[in-house]
Amino acid sequence: MSNKLNVVELFAGVGGFRVGLERADASFFKTVWANQWEPGKKVQHAFDCYDRHFEGLKSNDDISTVEDSFFQQLNIDLLVGGFPCQDYSVARSLSGEQGINGKKGVLFWDIKRVLENGKPDYVLLENVDRLIKSPAKQRGRDFAVMLAVFRDLDYIVEWRVINASEYGNTQRRRRVFIFAYKKHLDYAKQQVSLATEDLLFKDGFFARTFPVKDIAVKGRNDPDNKLPKDVVEISDSYSHHFHTAGIMIDGVFHTVQPEAKEPNPKALKEILLPEETIEEEYYLTEAEVEKFGYLRGSKKIERTSKEGHKYIYAEGGMSPVDDLNLPGRTMLTSEGTVNRSTHIVEVNGRKRYLTPVECERLNGFKDDWTLGMPKRMRYFCMGNALVVDLIKDMGEQIKKIALVEKSSAKTSDII
Repeated sequence: MSNKLNVVELFAGVGGFRVGLERADASFFKTVWANQWEPGKKVQHAFDCYDRHFEGLKSNDDISTVEDSFFQQLNIDLLVGGFPCQDYSVARSLSGEQGINGKKGVLFWDIKRVLENGKPDYVLLENVDRLIKSPAKQRGRDFAVMLAVFRDLDYIVEWRVINASEYGNTQRRRRVFIFAYKKHLDYAKQQVSLATEDLLFKDGFFARTFPVKDIAVKGRNDPDNKLPKDVVEISDSYSHHFHTAGIMIDGVFHTVQPEAKEPNPKALKEILLPEETIEEEYYLTEAEVEKFGYLRGSKKIERTSKEGHKYIYAEGGMSPVDDLNLPGRTMLTSEGTVNRSTHIVEVNGRKRYLTPVECERLNGFKDDWTLGMPKRMRYFCMGNALVVDLIKDMGEQIKKIALVEKSSAKTSDII
């Protein structure tokens, strides 16, 4: 039995999952195939970046065009990926007996297809934190559909919204991570023997990786909820207020809102380059200073809706510059533009943008990881990326689980 895990990385971007897993143990996590494709783009900058950094099989094709048989022969142990938050509504197929039809172009259905055909023991996914509340008109429906899909494929699922800055990183990036594992594993049997309360606050995958206090925030602790068996029924009418963490076993889920045990953020100033190395193009002109002053200030603006109704759009004020003694705010794909959310730092009395290297550092990548693509795309890719040291931490935990599992399997083989 191999002492490695075969990894498939979907929606790979510039390789955040792979960087994190290889940082955990490059000899243990073996990426056997990766896919990255940006629809509608003539130049595939993210894939080109991934291709420059990594050897092995990788694809720049639309994932929906990859045949089921390809996934069946990959021998996948761990599936990872950061996928878009989309509309996961489903409908009964025309015959009724063929299961469900999801909307075309929704990438979660390709994840489902890989799970059905590749049958990995472990799954680690990342998404924006609003996933657990989507859509606005039927809160929690999309996440419930996902949970039901995992249930029907014999997985146990844990989830957790993690603020990267609370666990030793420089960015206040909040993302939901989903860890799923097959019910037949010894690890699963061990976890099922424990109370879900213990799993969520002490003994579960996320609680062991990212420790939390032993009580939910403001009593937000909601056990013993059961998903409807029919995924179409979930899509049509089900809603639930999912908290920021939870576990689902056989369709029964327990959701809570935990709090980081000992937050240890890093300050924004720790990732800044020496000021003497900053090129003049990154400093704000007087016109840009004035523009950002308006964008980041409080305002009330009269607008007219599509239906012709007038209303007041209001925005609260924010600091003219980012506090260097705090972790950085969440970086968006609009970073580097004249935009309210763009980071503006003031050093030695001068205001400037973050450089692409500093944005790479905010996510934990090596300097110049995205060098070679246009500057605008470097910002865009970092706005899309994840904080790689979170993946390193999770990778270390997955390795512990998998090694015990492999050891147990070897013992069974001997017996």
